[in-house]
Amino acid sequence: MKGCPYDNAVAEATFKIIKTEFVKGKYFENLDRLKLELDDYVHWFHHVRIHGTLGYLSPVEYKEKHLKKIV
Repeated sequence: MKGCPYDNAVAEATFKIIKTEFVKGKYFENLDRLKLELDDYVHWFHHVRIHGTLGYLSPVEYKEKHLKKIV
């Protein structure tokens, strides 16, 4: 929401993860290659990578688990 001080913290944390896990030490031949690899990374991040703050589930697993509780 506009003016929420926590919005920036989320963005900063996300960019830090991308820089340390995805970009650091890599060279991309061109913009198309970067886009392709970034798409793969984002898919991996949401579907495979477990997150400690989500009970060691991937974001997709966490969302599915909690949606089942609501329905």
